Amino acid sequence: MKKLLLHSCCGPCSTYVIKALAEKYDLTIFYFNPNIFPFQEYEKRLGEQKRYAKIKGIQVIEGRYDEDEFLNLVKGHENSKEGGERCRICFEMRLNETAKMAKELGFDIFATTLSVSPYKNSILINYVGEQAAQKEKIEFLPENFKKQNGYLESIRLSKEYGLYRQDYCGCRFSKKERDAREENKKNSTR
Repeated sequence: MKKLLLHSCCGPCSTYVIKALAEKYDLTIFYFNPNIFPFQEYEKRLGEQKRYAKIKGIQVIEGRYDEDEFLNLVKGHENSKEGGERCRICFEMRLNETAKMAKELGFDIFATTLSVSPYKNSILINYVGEQAAQKEKIEFLPENFKKQNGYLESIRLSKEYGLYRQDYCGCRFSKKERDAREENKKNSTR
């Protein structure tokens, strides 16, 4: 069985992906998300990832947390819409690090949970993953985990296991967009 390093953005997104891959691969989760803001949110998501992984008997490797690294990379793209250039840069940061870690630790292949979200462009994610794989000379598993109701199943599994589900992607900019949407809803019901 091939050893797969699975980049995970959060516990809820990992639920369906783990279910889909666990019988085919020897899984280890790599939690590398320096984009998440604030740090308390990062810790909350990491805690939920570790809790779910423990239930499933899967090891979690925690990457470094340095939001400044993310902010420096996306400088000039702070006002990009969710799903735009800022997100592509964020995918590159996380998948390049995952490919590097997979190679260093002797994994056969790596993948990411990012494509389970209906808000994420799986074609772009897979392209970025393939580029990272070529750089590190390691195999990448391109997937669109939202297919076959993957996202809906992740919601169901999250409820079943009582996992905290966040309501924004993770970075300070997606949080700002979420806050603006909430404010607009509030103002439109007055």
